Amino acid sequence: MTNSKATTTINWEALQEKMTEFEFSHVGWTALGKPLSLDIYKTWLSEGMAGEMSYLEDHLPIKESPQKLLPQAQSAIVVAQSYFPHPKPAKTPLQEARVALYAQGEDYHFWFREKLEKVAQKLKEEFPDHEFMTMTDSYPVLERDLAYRAGLGWIGKNTCLIHEKKGSLFFVGEIYTSLECNTQIDIAPDRCGSCTRCIDICPTDALLAPRKLDARKCISYLTIEAKSNPSLELRSGVSDWLFGCDLCQTVCPWNQKIWKTELNTDLIKKETNQKNLADDLRYILQSSNKKLQKDFKGTALSRSAGNKLKRNAIVIIANLRLNELTEEVRSYRDHNDLAELSEWCLNKLGSVQT
Repeated sequence: MTNSKATTTINWEALQEKMTEFEFSHVGWTALGKPLSLDIYKTWLSEGMAGEMSYLEDHLPIKESPQKLLPQAQSAIVVAQSYFPHPKPAKTPLQEARVALYAQGEDYHFWFREKLEKVAQKLKEEFPDHEFMTMTDSYPVLERDLAYRAGLGWIGKNTCLIHEKKGSLFFVGEIYTSLECNTQIDIAPDRCGSCTRCIDICPTDALLAPRKLDARKCISYLTIEAKSNPSLELRSGVSDWLFGCDLCQTVCPWNQKIWKTELNTDLIKKETNQKNLADDLRYILQSSNKKLQKDFKGTALSRSAGNKLKRNAIVIIANLRLNELTEEVRSYRDHNDLAELSEWCLNKLGSVQT
């Protein structure tokens, strides 16, 4: 290998060797250019599928032209980091509340980015004349498009990136670099076949068709991204999810093949868990937003405002008919954002009082 800027290339096998010590699930790289899925993405945005995530529209020009982030960038090193079992487990006050698998630990925006920074530093030492920029999904990058081109998997019918030996329970991160990609990476073939398990299991019918997700109906969107309360017709579908949802991934045969019974695809928690769940929801509703932020600091849940967690808690209480939490719900009847939801929940519990 050389650090000469005139050559600006690195052998793929050598790069793979350098990445081994960081224990990523799998790695790849690809030349930077116009994303393959850009036109599909634009259509998705124009159809309003992004809901209240206006930042996705705002970031479109940067996603369309990757060099706007790093003008010297020629390539992207793309890595996958498994999050099941979670590599950075974190303790929270929650006992049974249902949280997406990726969020059951420290916030990956920090530790995963730090890991990428160590990779970039090592590469910078060998190629001091070149640039390296690390990113997670908080940056305006069409990362699944990059990961697909880098050979990390195919885009499944649930819109997630799937690898036949690694499944889909992994984060994706990128390192933009001025090094040139001189190796052709094999693109993973689509292995979804005729399977529609992910589409069939979605309680809110968010997957309108294979690889077409209406985020406005997605439980992850409704419990994390959405600023407003879920519409009446979607509330029951949220079931007992407090933060995020894994159903379309955990039911996937490529994940079931790897983890089998370790993945729970039940829609509702068992009756034996109800008391602990009620304790979790009571804690959320009785805590100030400031306390919730403090208690969940360093975890993915800290990225959700306290009112959103309380909103989700009230929806769960209504769906599971947790009458023991009636008074906690009643205390929100005059809340600026949650009054309507509280009234709806009390109606479900049969506990409305004038």
